[in-house]
Amino acid sequence: MSETINTYNPATGEKIDHYHLMSAEDAEQAVTRSQEAYLNWRRTSFETRADLFNNLADLMEARIDDLASLMTREMGKVTAQGKQEVQLCAGICRYTAEHGASILEDEHRIFEGGRAIITYQPIGVILGIQPWNFPLYQVIRYSASNIMAGNTTVLKHAKNVFGMAKAIQQLYEDAGFPKNVYQSLLIDGGTASDLIKHKYVRGVTFTGSDEVGKEVAKEAASLSKKTVMELGSNDAFLVLEDADIDNAVEMCIQGRVINNGETCVAAKRFVIVDSVYDEFRDKFVAQCKKLKVGDPTDENTDLGPMAREDLRDELHEQVKKSLDAGATLSLGGEIPDSDGYFYPVTVLEDVSPGMPAYDDELFGPVASLIRVRDDKQAMEVANDSRYGLGGGIFSTDTDKAIALAKDEFDTGMVNINGYSLAQPNLPFGGVKDSGYGREHGGYGMREFVNIKTIMVAEKSSDE
Repeated sequence: MSETINTYNPATGEKIDHYHLMSAEDAEQAVTRSQEAYLNWRRTSFETRADLFNNLADLMEARIDDLASLMTREMGKVTAQGKQEVQLCAGICRYTAEHGASILEDEHRIFEGGRAIITYQPIGVILGIQPWNFPLYQVIRYSASNIMAGNTTVLKHAKNVFGMAKAIQQLYEDAGFPKNVYQSLLIDGGTASDLIKHKYVRGVTFTGSDEVGKEVAKEAASLSKKTVMELGSNDAFLVLEDADIDNAVEMCIQGRVINNGETCVAAKRFVIVDSVYDEFRDKFVAQCKKLKVGDPTDENTDLGPMAREDLRDELHEQVKKSLDAGATLSLGGEIPDSDGYFYPVTVLEDVSPGMPAYDDELFGPVASLIRVRDDKQAMEVANDSRYGLGGGIFSTDTDKAIALAKDEFDTGMVNINGYSLAQPNLPFGGVKDSGYGREHGGYGMREFVNIKTIMVAEKSSDE
């Protein structure tokens, strides 16, 4: 008998539903069906693919309330933010539909003795291993790009959002995509690892922790299969001596608590120049105290619960270890005596290397404040990390901030005087232990394609 997976409402701890895991044999057969679908799908026109992605966008918008509600029930996302996630996914589908053909069209070049065609051809089945924190967006982000490119995809979703996994497959099929072009497989991590070896799996895209991601990449690399890794981070946001403090406080809080603080590209370390540190800290803590933590379905709630009890407990342990190592607690830091997996907005000061709050990713509503001498040291601290996904700079000298972002900040993305999650037309991804490869902005459409060169010899006209 297959293993049963239960899902729970993190706001109450109550059971939502149960699902049966697929057997390894059933999962392998699903990949084979994906390969069979690929052989036909790869020959469809870009126009056909674009029409279907526009249909998919329309369906998401029509079902926005149900999809957002499902996110709230399964992983605790504040309902309004769930609707924003659905809208972002619809935007990704429309961008994919509008620009896919031009991004993937053939290129023509001349070489001595002939001409060449550079063509972007699909390669087959792409396995996606995705997390729970943006349960619709993470999946649409990788699957739309690859399906537009002519590949087919199979998904291993996180077990606490299996309801969303099933809903996404239904969306693709209801939008008119041929059966098995997209499939959600209800499998565990061990089965997903085995699927990497499947002869029809040609690439793997993973979003999650850097520890697990490195193991996935290692397994795929041993088989010469390409991967895209979008891993964790502890993004630094720099508040320089000429920053607009009120704006910096507002944007930094938004960047820390969005999605209940459970975001890979969230603002996590706040590196503040000494001359403005006290003002920033006082205003930051004061504004954090005003945030409402509670029922994610309440329109007045700013933060809902964390997605799982074990994640909440792990975060609390990181806070305690940081305090034991010398950090000081300015706000929060105590698990509330209530139902659900809630954690308060927490502010740590005197954060230094060797503490989890400095070195590691704190995946929840905990802010690490770091005081530095000047702008130069601020950048040194920002880059003093094994991660490199995103970051931010606050300065009224925009040209200076752009120069720092371009030439000094060792990350894949940088915000200046604001905070933004992801945009359909901009590349998304990181460096160092935050992974490699890019999604969005058309870049994801070329990650898993065969860039094929066709050279045509031609006689010169004077022969």
